[in-house]
Amino acid sequence: MTAHSSPPQPNRLPSSSRRWLWGGLGVALLALGSLALLGGEHAAQAQMPGGKGGMAKGEMPPQPVTASAAKTQDVPVWLTALGTVTPRSYVNVMPRVAGLLQSVDYKQGQMVKAGQLLAQIDPRPFRIAVEQAQAQVEQTQAQLSGAQSDLLRYETLLKQDSISAQQVSDQRATVAQLKATLDANKAALDNAKLQLSWTRITAPVSGLTGLRPVDAGNMVTTSGAVGSNTSSSTNSASPVATIAQVQPVDVTFALPQQQISEVVSQLMAGKQLQTQSWDARNTQLLETGKLVAADNQINSTTGTLNLRAEFANPKLTLFPNQFVNVRLLVRTIPSAIVVPATAVAVGAPGTYVYVIGPDNKVKMRVVKTGVAYDNLTQIVSGLKAGERVVTDGLDRLRDGREVKVVQAAGSAGKERARPDAHAKPAASGAR
Repeated sequence: MTAHSSPPQPNRLPSSSRRWLWGGLGVALLALGSLALLGGEHAAQAQMPGGKGGMAKGEMPPQPVTASAAKTQDVPVWLTALGTVTPRSYVNVMPRVAGLLQSVDYKQGQMVKAGQLLAQIDPRPFRIAVEQAQAQVEQTQAQLSGAQSDLLRYETLLKQDSISAQQVSDQRATVAQLKATLDANKAALDNAKLQLSWTRITAPVSGLTGLRPVDAGNMVTTSGAVGSNTSSSTNSASPVATIAQVQPVDVTFALPQQQISEVVSQLMAGKQLQTQSWDARNTQLLETGKLVAADNQINSTTGTLNLRAEFANPKLTLFPNQFVNVRLLVRTIPSAIVVPATAVAVGAPGTYVYVIGPDNKVKMRVVKTGVAYDNLTQIVSGLKAGERVVTDGLDRLRDGREVKVVQAAGSAGKERARPDAHAKPAASGAR
């Protein structure tokens, strides 16, 4: 019987050799990991600005801020209020005689001058009345002349004792009566001429006319024009024209009673306080004028005093019944210390600023503020001119924190602090 040989078996390491091999591989991997960690730590330390030329461990970098230097300048004190434009006078031009409106001789919505013809009433009936009155005067003058001649003759005959004294006395009475009649006729003639002149309707004042309320061809009476453009009723009466005097024009406004003492005292002393009118959005200066009058009592309901300012209004930038923002210059504070308004903050310590020291470290300092003007705030106490204050980034600061100024001190504040007659002043008062 033939013996079969078994198939060849693969070569295998003993189990003890395999354990040694896996152990060596693990040690090698651990060594590589440790070297990688050490290399990363050294690289990070080399990049940090602390050790070996950088910042120390745990120290914060300088905080970027903007800054400005406190400076001195004159600061105007303005009072603000809401005002209403009112015309110097507002006239409803009414007819003074009745008749047919022959023509309307003004352009609606245009400026007219005092004495300018506005409308014409048919003058023919009034010319006839003048002629009749003139004839009456001439008739009476002729009668008076005859009566006076008779009186002279009667007086001559009386001296000759040819007539009685009673006849002379009666003739004298007739002459006196005719003189009185002549005076009355002359007055009637003057009245007829006056009525005729009133057929020419002229402007009593210079000003701005409104929309034309009546057209030519309508009948007018002393109560107004019958049948107008402003009413659907044909029986209503309206003026022939309306005129608003707007050059100059007034602006009426009110101030709280707490602010009026200084204003009224200067007004009574004859000083002319500068007044400005700004548009409703408070962005455009419309006109500059002066304060001219104050009311004689305070409104007990609102606790305010009404004042009136006058404006020349050459370009008609102020229109009747327009609402404007009024600014009244009360006084000017000379050489006041000011900083940008963004440098002032309010918190638990009160009103404060952050002052930058020579070492670029900040210190919080409590200050007392005054008026605000053109994005600037007056510092009454707590700060000296020339000291630098932080204008942006105050919420990220604390005492002793090092800062880095990223904007030149005062570069932004110079533009804001530059005096400008047309700059927009903020309301006065302490912050």
